[in-house]
This record gives sequence, C-alpha cells and structure tokens, in this order.
Amino acid sequence: MNDAQLLRYSRQILLPQFGVEGQERLLASTVLVVGAGGLGSPVALYLAAAGVGRLVIADFDTVDLTNLQRQILHATDRIGTAKVESARRTLQALNPEVEIVPLGRRLEGGLLEEQVAASDAVVDGSDNFATRFAVNAACVAARRPLIAGAVIRWEGQISVYTARPGDPCYRCLYGAGGEVEDTCSQNGILAPVAGIIGSIQATETLKVLSGVGTTLAGRLLILDALEMRFRTLTLTRDPACPVCGRA
Repeated sequence: MNDAQLLRYSRQILLPQFGVEGQERLLASTVLVVGAGGLGSPVALYLAAAGVGRLVIADFDTVDLTNLQRQILHATDRIGTAKVESARRTLQALNPEVEIVPLGRRLEGGLLEEQVAASDAVVDGSDNFATRFAVNAACVAARRPLIAGAVIRWEGQISVYTARPGDPCYRCLYGAGGEVEDTCSQNGILAPVAGIIGSIQATETLKVLSGVGTTLAGRLLILDALEMRFRTLTLTRDPACPVCGRA
C-alpha cells in the first residue's frame, strides 16, 4: 500500500484484528453485487469506502422516482439513467481507487456463472426468488461465499452461505416453498430498514474477505424494525436440497 492508502484506510487498519494484512486482502478482492437497489446501495457504498479493489455491479434496471426513497446510490437528476451507470458515478466519486465494473444486463446462465466464478464473494440484493435461487446455485457450483439479504415492510433478514461441503445453502432455507413473491412495490418498506440490512451485508462481506471475526454462516439474522428487535435462527443443511443436498 502507498501512503495515501494507509491514510485513507487508517481507521480500519488501526483495528488489531484487521491491520495492514486485512486491508491488503480487501484491495486484492473482487465482489459481485447483484442489484443496485435498496440493499445494493449501502453494500456498494461501504465496500467501495472500505477499499474492496474491484466491484462488479449487476442490474439491468433504470432509476425511477420511486427508487429514491431508499436506493441511496442514485439521485433525482439520474431518473431514467441505468442504475449501474448511476452507481458507477457515485462510487467513483467516493473512492476513485476502486475499479467499478457496471454490468447492465440480466445476470443469468453462462454470464452469471462466469461472474460468480471470477469473484471472491457474492452479495445478493435482488428482489425476487428466481434471481436469488439462480445466484445461490451458481455460488454453490463455484464454491463462492454468498451474503444474501432481503427486506420488506419493517422486516429484514440476512445470512452468509459459505458454499463449503456440509454447510447449508440459501435453497436449504426455503426448499420448494420460496416461490411466493412479496415485493416492496406491493407491500411497502421503511427506507432505513434496507440500510440496516445492507450495512450488515457489507460488514459480513468485509469479514469474509479479510478472514476476520465470526460470520453469520449457519445462522439467519432476522430484524423486526417496528419493535427494533433482532433474533437469530440456526440454519442446517437440508439433505434433500435440490442444490447442495445428496441424491
């Protein structure tokens, strides 16, 4: 690291568990962020600020007025702009050292597999089960850690799926019953709830990349923001899981 980097990241480097070695791991890492919306916004902002070397931002949507209540990567004058371009501008202004790769195409099939395999960690901030299940399957196949979050109304949840043999994957949590959609456009969401869960996703991602601390692997953290209560559930691998289970 150069002197400017040592100064920029000095508050992280001061952490005894983190140090220069942890920062160097971040600088050498690539993270795929799926979705540049309510969750992807705080995730991408904190990962860029923390010095993750390369961020691939995947989203095929454009900025809409209704997004601005919670999607803090974007601004009013960017309505109609591709979200990945809006994200690139915001993140490069925050930290020009970070390489931002905008991916404004639908992430599926071979493209999804390629991007997951090229990443050190994947953060899922998507808003539908089809994408979540596809991202999870790609992470299991490529043995890449997945940091998955979801928010709706006053509620949020997050876990880390290591893709290690014997550990649960995202599909183990939902089995065949996860196809019922529950969207913010239909049910609403309090803006900071996305910020809370997205910030925890960013924290868990930095821990995964640096090898510091204990992650949420094997645990599901659930937030009830209306009562401001957290609870934690233990996750176990489903032997009948269609993605990671044994036949």
